[in-house]
Amino acid sequence: MVKLWIKLIKEDKIIKDVVVDKPDDFDYANFSEYLTEGLFTLDEPTPVVIKNHIFDFAKFHVVRFRPSDFVESVDFDYMWVENLDR
Repeated sequence: MVKLWIKLIKEDKIIKDVVVDKPDDFDYANFSEYLTEGLFTLDEPTPVVIKNHIFDFAKFHVVRFRPSDFVESVDFDYMWVENLDR
């Protein structure tokens, strides 16, 4: 099961959030697709996912994306993605 909580943080406050909930088995190869689905709901761009993001998520069950991880400009300090299905 896939259950990700995507939070957009600005000045230490959650300004937008969404939970991506899918009955499929979690697959790290589809991590970017899960983000795209959630961020489409929030009308925000998808970040560039690199190997370090995947490793952090696998090890700590959370990952932080900074504005420099996005190709487009964003209006938040960082994006926090948390695995709710542990």
